[in-house]
Amino acid sequence: MGQGQADVALATLRECSQNGEWLCLKNLHLVTTWLPLLEKELNGLRPKAGFRLWLTAEVHPRFPPILLQSTLKITYESPPGLKKNLLRTYESWTPEQISKGGNPARAQSLFCLAWFHAVCQERRNYIPQGWTKFYEFSLSDLRASFEIIDRLFEGAKPLQLEFVHGLLESAIYGGHIDNPFDLRILRSYLEQFFSTQLLSSFCAPQRRSRVEMSPFIPAISLPNSCTLLDYRSIIETLPEDDRPVIFGLPANIERSSQRIISSQVISQLRVLSRSVATGSKFDRELWSTGLSPVLHLWRKINQGSSLIHQKVDPPTEVQDSPIHSFILLEQFSCIRLVQSIHQSLAALSKVIRGSQLLTPEVQKLASALLNQECPLMWQKEWEGPEEPLQYLRAVVTRAGAIKRWAERAASHTLLADILDLSELLHPDTFLNALRQETASGVAIFVDTLVFQVGALQLEGCSFDGVCLCENQHNSPSVSAIPTCYLAWVLQVCEALHSSCGSLK
Repeated sequence: MGQGQADVALATLRECSQNGEWLCLKNLHLVTTWLPLLEKELNGLRPKAGFRLWLTAEVHPRFPPILLQSTLKITYESPPGLKKNLLRTYESWTPEQISKGGNPARAQSLFCLAWFHAVCQERRNYIPQGWTKFYEFSLSDLRASFEIIDRLFEGAKPLQLEFVHGLLESAIYGGHIDNPFDLRILRSYLEQFFSTQLLSSFCAPQRRSRVEMSPFIPAISLPNSCTLLDYRSIIETLPEDDRPVIFGLPANIERSSQRIISSQVISQLRVLSRSVATGSKFDRELWSTGLSPVLHLWRKINQGSSLIHQKVDPPTEVQDSPIHSFILLEQFSCIRLVQSIHQSLAALSKVIRGSQLLTPEVQKLASALLNQECPLMWQKEWEGPEEPLQYLRAVVTRAGAIKRWAERAASHTLLADILDLSELLHPDTFLNALRQETASGVAIFVDTLVFQVGALQLEGCSFDGVCLCENQHNSPSVSAIPTCYLAWVLQVCEALHSSCGSLK
C-alpha cells in the first residue's frame, strides 16, 4: 500500500470478493488515514464462499481498533539481520518524515539512529557475549529517539550531541539496561554513531559523503539528500548475512552462539519428551526409568570415595593466614554439599524402592531431575551447571581438587605453583583472601592494593593502543597467551607481583 494504491486496492477487493479469491494488502501502517474507508467497504461486502482477506501491518498507534478487533490476528517474528532491520525501520518512516525541513544533516542523523537501533537489537543474537541478557529494545524506543532528534533540529540549529547521548543512554535505551558492562557497550555505540567527527562529515558540500559508520565495518557512502529512496538504496547494497565484526565481536562468536542455541533446543526437547504429569505424581516405573541415570552416575563417581561418610566440623580456630582459613572453609562447604546431595538422592532412591514415604522435598527433587533441571536445594548451596549430570560431576571434581589445595596450604606451598581457580566453589572469596594476605605480608592497608591481570587471553579487542588480533593460528579475533597472572599490587608500584603467586 502507498503511492496511490488505495483505489486499485478497493477495486481488487470487490473483484476478489465476487470471485471467492484471496487478497493480501501489505503495509497498512503506511495508509492509516485510508483504513476507515476499507472498514466501511468490508461492512458492505457480500463475499462469495472461499473469499479471504489478509492484512499485514507494523505496530501503529493510529491503527483503527475496531478493524483490529474484527480480525484473526497472527504475530510473526521479524526476519533477523541488520539489513532487514534497517528496511523495517525505513518502511515505518514516511517520505515526509525524512524530508522535513529540507535538512540533509537531519536525514543523515536519522540514518545513524536507524543503524544504532538495528545494532542494539541484532546484538541480542549473541547473548550472553553480546548483551548479558535479552533487553526489550522496541519500536517505542526508536520513535522516542526519532522525536528527540527531530526537536533538536528545529530552528536550523546543529545537533547537540550531549543531549542525544544523555537521553538515549539514561532515559530510552539505557532505561532497559541493568548491567554496568552492557551500559558501557551502549555508551560506546552512542559515541561511535553520534560523534562530532561523523556528523560533521554530513555537512560537506559534496552530493555524497564517504563516512565511517563504525570502526568495525568499512566506510559507506551516504547521500547528501532528504529523499527516503536514496537511503533505502544504500540499505539494499548491504550483505544479507551479518558478520560479528559489525557488532565489535570476535569472529568465533558464531560457534559460541550456536552451542548455546543447541543446548537450549536439546533441553527443550528433553522436557517435551516427557509427559507433563511425570513429575507431578508418583509413578514408580516412570521414576525408576527417568531417574536411574542420575542415581547410577552418583554411585559411580563416588566409588572408593570417603567424602560421603567423612566427618568434618566447621573451622573455628584462626589459621596462620587468610588463604589457609579460606581453604579449610571451602573444604568444609564442599564436603557438606556432597553429603547433602547424597542424602537427598538416597531418600529419592528409597522412595522408588518403596522403603520410605514420599515427602514434599523428595517430590520437588524428582520433578526437577525429571525435567533435566538442577534442583533448587542444590543451587542454593552452590550455583553450578544447570544440567543435573554435569552438576554432580562438577561437585565431585571440585571436592577432590579442594582436598589437594588443603594439602598444599598445610605445607605452605600453595602459591609456589600455578593454580586453577575453576577448581573452587567460590573463587572470588579466594581473591579477597589473597588480597588480605598480600597486605599483611608487606604491612600495608588492604584498600591500597589494586587488582592486576597480566598475560590474559583477549578476544576481539585492543589493549593500550596495541591491536591483539594476529597470532600463530591466523585467527582474526583471538590472541592467546598460555598463562594468566593475577595479583594484588600497590597503586603506585608493581614490584609485589612476584610475591603474590601465579594463578590460571
